[in-house]
Amino acid sequence: MKIETKIERFTTPLYLESGRILEPYQIAYETYGELNSDASNVILVCHALSGSHHASGTYEGDRKAGWWDKLIGDGKAIDTTKYFVISTNVIGSCFGSTGPMSDNYPSDKPYRLKFPVLTIKDMIKAQKQLLSNLGIYHLKAIVGGSMGGMQTLQFAVDYPNFADKVISLASTYATQPWTIGFNKVAIEAIRRDPRFKNGEYEKGAFKEKGLDGLAIGRIAGHISYLSPDSMNSKFGRNYVNNDGLFELFGRYEVERYMEYNTNNFSKLFDPMSYLYIVKAINTFNLSRGYDSLYDAILRIKAETTLISFSSDYLFFPREMEHIYNMMRRNEQSVNYHEIDSNYGHDAFLVEIDKFDHIIKEVLDG
Repeated sequence: MKIETKIERFTTPLYLESGRILEPYQIAYETYGELNSDASNVILVCHALSGSHHASGTYEGDRKAGWWDKLIGDGKAIDTTKYFVISTNVIGSCFGSTGPMSDNYPSDKPYRLKFPVLTIKDMIKAQKQLLSNLGIYHLKAIVGGSMGGMQTLQFAVDYPNFADKVISLASTYATQPWTIGFNKVAIEAIRRDPRFKNGEYEKGAFKEKGLDGLAIGRIAGHISYLSPDSMNSKFGRNYVNNDGLFELFGRYEVERYMEYNTNNFSKLFDPMSYLYIVKAINTFNLSRGYDSLYDAILRIKAETTLISFSSDYLFFPREMEHIYNMMRRNEQSVNYHEIDSNYGHDAFLVEIDKFDHIIKEVLDG
C-alpha cells in the first residue's frame, strides 16, 4: 500500500461558525492508494477526538500501525487497490494541523487561549477546502467513527451533493448531557492543574512527564469508551501481584491499566488541543443553522449507513436509530446496523471484524 503524509497550507481565510476567521492555517493529511483518472474513487476518512491523520500503515520506527489499520489497506474493507483514501488531521488538533499551540501569525508566539473556538462544521469546511486544493470536488464516500462520525453526518447535511455515500459509526445527531458530563471531568482536571498555567505553558512542556490533569481527565474518558462487561472480562477483580492488598494505594489491574494508558496519553496529546476538540464535540448539533433537526436531516442526499454498538454508553444506539427513523420516514436512502458488542464505544476501533463486511458491501455497491 502506497502511503504518504503531506501538509497543505492555506493563505485564504477560513470563516468560522463563531464569526471569527482563521488565517493562515494548515492541514496535515495522509493518502493511501492511487487516484484514478477521473478522481471518482476518493474516500475521505475522519478521525475521533484523540486520532490523527495516521489512520493506516506504519512508518519506520512505528510501534503500532494507524488507528484503523485493520479496515484500510490492500484487500481490506476500504480497499486501497480500488480506492484513493485521504485521512486528514482536523484543525484544532496537535498532530500537524493548525491548533491552539500553533504560532499566531504574524507573531512567533502560540495562539493559546486566543485560538478561536471551533465546531464540527468548521472542521469539515476546512477539509472541503483541502480537497478543492487537491482538485477533488466529489467523493465516493466519507467514513468516520465517534467524532469522525459527526463529521460524516455534518458533511451529508451541509454539502448534500458532495459524496455518494456516508458511513457514520458510533455517533449521534447532537451530543447529549451524559457525554458532556464525562467531558467536563477532563476540562476541569486540565484547567485546575497548576502546570497548565491557564494555557501559558511552553511548547513541549509535557513530553517527558505529561500533565496530571489531562491524565486524570482521560481516565473518565476511558471509562466512557468501555463498558462494564468489557472491563469485567479484561480485568475482573485481579489485583496487581506486587501491590499489597492492605496498602492504601495498592491497585487492581483496572487501576494500573488506567494509570499506564492515561499517563502515556498525556505525554503525546496537547492539553490545549484536547480542550478545543472536546468543546467542538460538546457543541455538535446537526440542527444548528437549520430550522429543526428534521429540516437538517431532510437535506441528506447521500446513501447513508449508520452503525451503532449495543454496549456504547457514550453515544447510545438509540441516538443513531433516531436518525435512521427520521430518514426512513422521509424515504431517504439509509441503512442501520446495531452491532452486538460488549466492548463499549471503542468497539468501532477494536472489533473491526464485526462490521468491516458492512463497509465493504456499501463501498462496493
